[in-house]
Amino acid sequence: MEQLNFEIAQGELVGYLGPNGAGKSTTIKMLTGLLLPSEGDIVVGGFRPWLERQSYVHHIGAVFGQRSTLWWDLPVIDSFNLLKHIYHIPSKTFAQNLADFNDLLELQEFLQTPVRSLSLGQRMRADFCAALLHNPPLVFLDEPTIGLDVVAKERIREFIKHLNEHKKTTVLLTTHDLADVARLCQRVMIIDQGKLLFDGQLDNLVQRFGSERELIVDFAENYQDPIIQLKGLDLHPYEKQGRRASYKIDPRFSASELIQALSQNFSLQDVMVKEADIEATIRNIYEKRLL
Repeated sequence: MEQLNFEIAQGELVGYLGPNGAGKSTTIKMLTGLLLPSEGDIVVGGFRPWLERQSYVHHIGAVFGQRSTLWWDLPVIDSFNLLKHIYHIPSKTFAQNLADFNDLLELQEFLQTPVRSLSLGQRMRADFCAALLHNPPLVFLDEPTIGLDVVAKERIREFIKHLNEHKKTTVLLTTHDLADVARLCQRVMIIDQGKLLFDGQLDNLVQRFGSERELIVDFAENYQDPIIQLKGLDLHPYEKQGRRASYKIDPRFSASELIQALSQNFSLQDVMVKEADIEATIRNIYEKRLL
């Protein structure tokens, strides 16, 4: 891996993105202390993960979408009780966290079920609880929604968001599901071949590399060619079907300016602004090596 430098502040929720083979999982394994860096230094919360692993693991949580930390043949609640003793979690804290996570993740229905008998969605919910029972201030999530159905994904996303907003837990999230990023992350880092290509706000990334925003207008009447005349320019719709017309939003103008110009010459029934597509933006960056 090339030299990779970044810092994450306490309480941030950061998306860590890149194509397959970019180095995301290698980074996570070094940050969790599973791998030793071949050179350079890593400091997380004052710890060097690979040197102080026994103390360090009490301050982090990790969820890997394709691997479980639960005991396969034991009921879920027995795994939780084992973790209580491993992490020396006070009984009051354990009971409170278990109750909170049960409310958020709806664990009660399968707490007595052996892990091997759980559905993927149930196992992921149990893995989240297991990783967070000891109140770690930092959590690493590696593809936490992989393979889940739409309902299960949304439940997990809501839980991650709650964790970050209410407990101020710092989260580093790797994912190929860009709906996770759009739903949760303000800051994103993109790596490829071990190099950090982008580190900044998601909005800035979309603004620089995203597809164009669109203005979709439903007119009250069927106008043949509803032209937006603004500051000496004539903007024609790039697509028109019946009373609906779609315009590319010129970055020199705001959507409100375009709507105001249209309303001066045409009767409008409804308008909608379609934002740049995050998935298309990231795919465009990967395919064309724009960064």
